[in-house]
Amino acid sequence: MRPTEAIILAGGLGTRLRDAVPELPKCMAPVNGQPFIAFVIRNFKQQGISHFVFALGYKSDAFPDFLSGELQASEYTLSVEPEPLGTGGAIRLACAHTKTENVLVTNGDTLFRFDVSAMSTLHDQQKASCTLALKKMQHFDRYGVVEKEEAGLVTGFKEKQYYESGYINGGVYILNTAAFTEKSLPEKFSFEKDYLEKFYPEKNFYGHAEDGYFIDIGIPEDYARAQKELN
Repeated sequence: MRPTEAIILAGGLGTRLRDAVPELPKCMAPVNGQPFIAFVIRNFKQQGISHFVFALGYKSDAFPDFLSGELQASEYTLSVEPEPLGTGGAIRLACAHTKTENVLVTNGDTLFRFDVSAMSTLHDQQKASCTLALKKMQHFDRYGVVEKEEAGLVTGFKEKQYYESGYINGGVYILNTAAFTEKSLPEKFSFEKDYLEKFYPEKNFYGHAEDGYFIDIGIPEDYARAQKELN
């Protein structure tokens, strides 16, 4: 069943964007007069997401006015970290505000336009604990690589270095909340390092590859590109 809830990680410091966007969380950086995260929200609303949980931390007070204008009160919940918990800790805290078996998780500073329904079909067919949205890229060194079998089973993660070609983690997941929260993990942890890379040998993580539009505004060059490509 296609997810109807999404957790958006929106507590990033945006240190590499400080010169261009001072005093704002990274995902609130303005793109053609509106916060970047607005494009993320609208992308997933169009695909059936009806409730959002915003995992907030750094400068969480930057969000309420924007969100109250973008969404109805019933469409979102705020999950605010008392202190930085890492991506994993932030997701686990936000899971307490979800009601469905599976939830979409996305980084608020990344826009990946892919078919959520097709990814959900793979997730359900394989009874996966976590399914990753993967993007095929050429000639890159900014990202690590996700290795997978033809049927989608994730078989490894490779570190950042130069690659001629490979699948990158698009920063969007369908997560079985019970399978995730029952793991014995510290209070503060990285979802990528301490969950995905630690538990993939259990053979229950899958990758769904698509070639949709992808942009991550974490560096000034791509933030500038967003100004040209999004409106």
